[in-house]
Amino acid sequence: MILTWVKGLHIAALILWCAGLVALPLVLSKHDVGERQADYARLRRITHYGYTRIVTPAAVIAIAAGTALIFLRGVFVPWMFAKLVAVGLLVVIHGLTGHVVVLMSERRGEYAPPSSKPLLAVTLATMTAVLTLVLGKPVLPDLVPAWLKTPQHRQLPVEATPT
Repeated sequence: MILTWVKGLHIAALILWCAGLVALPLVLSKHDVGERQADYARLRRITHYGYTRIVTPAAVIAIAAGTALIFLRGVFVPWMFAKLVAVGLLVVIHGLTGHVVVLMSERRGEYAPPSSKPLLAVTLATMTAVLTLVLGKPVLPDLVPAWLKTPQHRQLPVEATPT
């Protein structure tokens, strides 16, 4: 029962987070350096509120629920670690989007956001990679060296732990 609720929370938060990572660059690309103050203020409120109140909390919830799912299901396989790398890239994209939101708000009249096309291409490719890994669960080679998986029968390089 708990697994179902955590998975549902994870999926719902992912939908919000991914939608925000697609929508925010599109909204930011509508910014024009010469626009009227009222239009600028409206766009600024939309992007700031969307990033701070919707997209970022959704990202935190998605990552927390996803982490809980890893431990609830015991999924410690190579495809999961590849997925975590892709999720890390989504976090970088999230941070970059937030940086553009801040630059737009702090540099009124002198900052034009970059084109949304490259960011959207990377975002959609990363989301596709995550979905492919999760739904396909491909068999990936285990790249961890054997010496990391076997005991070395050595003492730790520190003194004994005090009691």
